[in-house]
Amino acid sequence: MTEKIITKKEVEYVAKLAKLEFNEEEKEEFTSQLNSILDYFKKLDELDTEKVEPTAYVISMPNLLNEDKVKPSLPWEEVLSNGKYIKKGYFKVPKIM
Repeated sequence: MTEKIITKKEVEYVAKLAKLEFNEEEKEEFTSQLNSILDYFKKLDELDTEKVEPTAYVISMPNLLNEDKVKPSLPWEEVLSNGKYIKKGYFKVPKIM
């Protein structure tokens, strides 16, 4: 590792934002790991990609999606028959908030 891009103080700050608690050893470990990752990105920046053609996929892939076809849907009564609780023609579900 050539230089420290991420400091332990920055790791502590992000941990606080994420409401995470780390001991001193974990803070040092995460600082080191994050700096290693950023060093690797620096190495990737040095690669000469001038003659590399941009691609969407690493390997050439045909269009794997099926053509959209309009088909008749289930009758509404059959759809509602799959629900446990129905009210005024709609599914009734428990409140989540």
